[in-house]
Amino acid sequence: MSVRATPFPVRLPALRPVALAISIALGSSMAQAGQPAGDADDAATMQTITVTASHEADAYTARSSASASKMELSLRETPQSVSVVTRAQMDDFRLDNVNRVLAQSTGVTVEAVETDRTYYTARGYDITNFQYDGVGMPLVFGNVSGDLDTALYERVDVVRGANGLISSTGNPSATINFVRKRPTAGLAASAALTLGSWNTRRLDADVSTPLSSDGKVSARFVLAHQDGDSYLDRYSPKKDVAYAVVEAKLTDATTFTVGHAYQMNKARGGMWGALPMYYSDNTQTDYPISTSTSANWSYWNTETNSTFAELAHRINADWSIRTTLTHTKANEASKLLYVYGTPDRATGVGLYSYPSQYASHNEQSLADVSATGKFALGGRQHDLTFGASWSKSRLNNVSWYGRGIGTELSASGAFDGTYPEPLFDASTDGSQYSDTRKNAFVAARFNLADNTKLLAGVNAVKVDSSGSAYGVSHAKSQSDTTPYLGLVYDINRSVSAYASYTEIFNPQSDTDANGQTLAAAKGKSLELGLKSELLDGRLNLSGAVFKTRQQNVAEAAGTTADFKTIYRGVDSDSKGFEFDASGQLAKGWQASAGYAQLSITGNDGKAARTFIPRKQFHLSSTYQLPAVPKLKVGATLRWQDQIHLAVSDAVTLRQGAYAELGLMASYDLSKNVSLALNLNNVTDKKHLTSLYWDQSLYAAGRNGSATLSWKY
Repeated sequence: MSVRATPFPVRLPALRPVALAISIALGSSMAQAGQPAGDADDAATMQTITVTASHEADAYTARSSASASKMELSLRETPQSVSVVTRAQMDDFRLDNVNRVLAQSTGVTVEAVETDRTYYTARGYDITNFQYDGVGMPLVFGNVSGDLDTALYERVDVVRGANGLISSTGNPSATINFVRKRPTAGLAASAALTLGSWNTRRLDADVSTPLSSDGKVSARFVLAHQDGDSYLDRYSPKKDVAYAVVEAKLTDATTFTVGHAYQMNKARGGMWGALPMYYSDNTQTDYPISTSTSANWSYWNTETNSTFAELAHRINADWSIRTTLTHTKANEASKLLYVYGTPDRATGVGLYSYPSQYASHNEQSLADVSATGKFALGGRQHDLTFGASWSKSRLNNVSWYGRGIGTELSASGAFDGTYPEPLFDASTDGSQYSDTRKNAFVAARFNLADNTKLLAGVNAVKVDSSGSAYGVSHAKSQSDTTPYLGLVYDINRSVSAYASYTEIFNPQSDTDANGQTLAAAKGKSLELGLKSELLDGRLNLSGAVFKTRQQNVAEAAGTTADFKTIYRGVDSDSKGFEFDASGQLAKGWQASAGYAQLSITGNDGKAARTFIPRKQFHLSSTYQLPAVPKLKVGATLRWQDQIHLAVSDAVTLRQGAYAELGLMASYDLSKNVSLALNLNNVTDKKHLTSLYWDQSLYAAGRNGSATLSWKY
């Protein structure tokens, strides 16, 4: 496998236009609320908003999900691995950003390569499919810019593997579906004040209310504000979130929904790139966890606005249709200092400056229509869903490079923030291009027998791009049609076996050494598993084995003289197994746990992508003490085995196996008021956040927070 080169100096857009949907919990369609699944014949019904029962409000699992097929099926009826992080789990452990949520998802690795840019991986590959209420577009680069807040979400579904039925493109890693909050029946309100380590302050407010006397028009409003400092020197993140949604029942069969979401992130002292990981003598560096290469003048701001409208109509008892329109705008502005080189162990010299200023404007328009219903064949009722979507994304960005690029830094000057702010007029580069995507799918769930269901479908996609990015043509046209098959066999009333197969089509924008865009990656993915649904659906268990083969996947193969990363296409194989458990173990006892193990090999049969842990385990659990019913206690444990990155024949970076422990306790002061304490990284374990590239930073040490909550 080739050397993984550091890509940071090239200010490629953190959010490609086809990737705007991930920028925040923005626009899409009707929430796929967790209503109980009925008979198999009634599974594919219109996705409606239901009032959650009190025992489900505290649950760590979901009754059903449409994230894998657009059909509202129970997790046991879904022929793919699905994990759920519910609102209850987010509240218990203060999972207030997407990184923390996905770190508690089976088989998902959070690769925090910088302070404000993150990659996610599952089953050996980057996660590039992110959706909101089942609608979205893939991330070409697979990275997320900014601290994405979770205040807007009711839950997060993670569908592992190639989701070829409703995700037309992307890696066979996972599809992340963010299910957004919707109005509830009647008046409901909550507020929370959190004080935490490093002067962190957070305020949350959430109100749902009827707007008409008959309750046919209702609204929900969510606000969040957070600011403070950080364990990193000079880093002070701040964010504001606002969300409003109005739902109107125009008739008994028709519902119109309109909403808007806003998030502003302002980060002072953000890092572009991270810390140098090895000395000139090829040994690995070891810094205090607070070390940062940011300059005093550096900042990284992102602002996203999205408006969506949806019309859902029930045609009759069997058929329904839903149309969604979304328009999103995202702006980004930053001044940053990248520090590169290999310092001398004794003197500390050998590091150099690369200052840059960056601005971008992104817009995305999306239209999606789908229908779900039933049909009779062979004396049995079967389910059918089909739909189409169109989207257009536009990106304009510019990078201004500062005077003094390549200036050698003193031993302290690389880390004390004193590098002077230059004029950013040394050179200019940028991008201006657009992507248009058309997609159509159809799938049927055949009721072969009372205990056997076959889900079969096909997905067709066409992607057209124009323009250029940093001097490289972005023009291309790619299309493909991928099949999907899933079989579920009910062994008994609570246990099912399943198998699924899908093909992979993933257009790529990476360029090779000749400046040519790589052709789309293609492949196949197979999964076999067992699922169990216990305690009337309150506990879900699953186990799966998987195998994936991909061809022509982009892999970093070095850099050009001006620091631009070049890629080559490689073949790879990924296989492994996973176990997942979520829900109620006993009265008052909730848990979410998972274990994943995998193997990834490249063209030569040797281990590939060794920065991804081969073994992972996570556990989150809370228990309401019977003797003290107002008291709830809980813990989280996240463990991964060792990782490494071969930078060259002489340099291999390593991070040993480690575990992070978290603790929580909450006490109900009254019917409406509670106090919670959370402690993270209890053992103060020092470890790197990622070895995705040959620079990295350290994770936060021991930290905690106290939250005073009120609800009505």
